[in-house]
Amino acid sequence: MTLPHPLYLPQPCGRCVLAALLLLKTITSLTAAESLTVAGITEPFLDVTLSASVPGIVTARKLQEGDVVQEGQVLLELDRKLEELEVRRREIVRNQKRTDFEGTKKLFNSTRGVSKEDVDKKEVEFQVAAVETDMAAEQLRRRQLLSPLTGTISEIQIDVGESCSAYQPLIRVVDTRRCYFITNVEARHADRLKPNQTLKVEIESGADVVTVQAKINYLAPTVDPASGLRKVKLLFENADGRVVPGVAGRLVIE
Repeated sequence: MTLPHPLYLPQPCGRCVLAALLLLKTITSLTAAESLTVAGITEPFLDVTLSASVPGIVTARKLQEGDVVQEGQVLLELDRKLEELEVRRREIVRNQKRTDFEGTKKLFNSTRGVSKEDVDKKEVEFQVAAVETDMAAEQLRRRQLLSPLTGTISEIQIDVGESCSAYQPLIRVVDTRRCYFITNVEARHADRLKPNQTLKVEIESGADVVTVQAKINYLAPTVDPASGLRKVKLLFENADGRVVPGVAGRLVIE
């Protein structure tokens, strides 16, 4: 069998070569489209600005900016002398009403020298005094500002000796042990996302990039008609403090 001379082998036509190149380009584009990055921003898991529900003058500030605070810990106190005296007065009245009620009830049970109406009246007086004591104690409790969460004091807007009005912003506390990554994804790409799905997020940290695994905590049920974007919130652990909330990052959708 005689093989054809190489010079006489059939050569691909120009159209075939062009079609092959276009096919290769299309395959490459499809491969690249499988991975998508979307820019976003990080936020602390909890970020609250605390206020007192009553006006007053700050008499004590327990902590400083940057200090770690536990849930229920006292952050500052307002002047409270009058409230302390009122609680004491109410306790005395309550104790006296209790003694009257118990004595009247005992007398009614032993000799019936008093009527049932007298017993009921003494009982109501005691219950009212007990409620008034609790109200006075609540007013005293409101002279302290307590932290509703465990976190770090980010900002203190008042000093000892200054007065504040009710619901005036006083102290900001943040919890950065966990953080959110918040972004907006085009509707056509958001179809690839599901609640509780875990994705990779690349976050800027100084000159380095920190890579974390974040779980979708919130996927907006609607698309913004103006922008065509769908809001996504992902939650990730940050116990080591590698990420400082407020920095930018990228969500990788594969």
